[in-house]
Amino acid sequence: MESCLTFAPVYMPRVWGGRAIEALFNRKLPIEKPIGESWELVDRADVQSVVNHGDLAGTTLHELWQERRTEIFGAGLAGDRFPLLVKILDATDVLSVQVHPPAAVAQKLAGEPKCEIWYFVLAKPGAAVYSGLKRGTTRERFERALADGSVVDCLHRLPTQADEFIYIPSGRLHAIDAGNVIFEIQQNSDTTYRVFDWNRLDLNGKPRRLHVDESLAAIDFDDHEPGFGQAEGECLVHCQHFCVERWRLEAERPAHAPGCFAVFQVAQGEVRCAGRVFNAGDLFLVPAAADATVAPVRGPAVLLRTVTG
Repeated sequence: MESCLTFAPVYMPRVWGGRAIEALFNRKLPIEKPIGESWELVDRADVQSVVNHGDLAGTTLHELWQERRTEIFGAGLAGDRFPLLVKILDATDVLSVQVHPPAAVAQKLAGEPKCEIWYFVLAKPGAAVYSGLKRGTTRERFERALADGSVVDCLHRLPTQADEFIYIPSGRLHAIDAGNVIFEIQQNSDTTYRVFDWNRLDLNGKPRRLHVDESLAAIDFDDHEPGFGQAEGECLVHCQHFCVERWRLEAERPAHAPGCFAVFQVAQGEVRCAGRVFNAGDLFLVPAAADATVAPVRGPAVLLRTVTG
């Protein structure tokens, strides 16, 4: 059994993307289009992570989940697919104003619920996010804003800094402003309802589809002016779907509890695991059956460590 699994990233062109992933993380992006997302760990019917090193090279994440679940991910995990989706986002331009549906709404609309956490790796001067509604904004006020183009006046805007994080539950209206590079950990879902897109055209020169009715059904109109997350020790977020910790790594320590897998992303510095060295932006998965440690290389490092909830 490999003590440390890595996967080939899947790059997604987006109208709001850029080339920051290439510059920050010493990667070669495949095409000269704006890349908005790198899907680092994914098990979807149409997109698959593939192991890119060692004896399991060429194996998809779905094959691991179906055929070696207990060995790699631990006992007691159910579901047809690996439950998490991990990304790097490059918001060179502002994203659409959007919402992910809560479970009850998703079921009615034939979508998938999604909650997520954003950890800010880079925030340029003036960068921000929109999260929730300004205090006092009602559904009626928001619908008027959609009609007259003043949606931004309803949005709660928060300036961002590197090493901050924010939790985005299903139902929260949100958008990422320009100038942010983000690690995103989320439920395995790809349902996003765009309610406003700044009158922008897509990469083919056409207006992007909006989902106004679906968005209005999904938005929590009681969600006013949420703030950034506050860590409790190492724990950033612990919900029913995932637990994300931030490790400020200064010495070697066990990678995981016995019988449980863990996903690591390097935010700062260099890290050694199972004889391999990982740099900022790298993701690796330590299987449940492995006996592995993580250690900093040439000074302290910052890691995000994710396990299922």
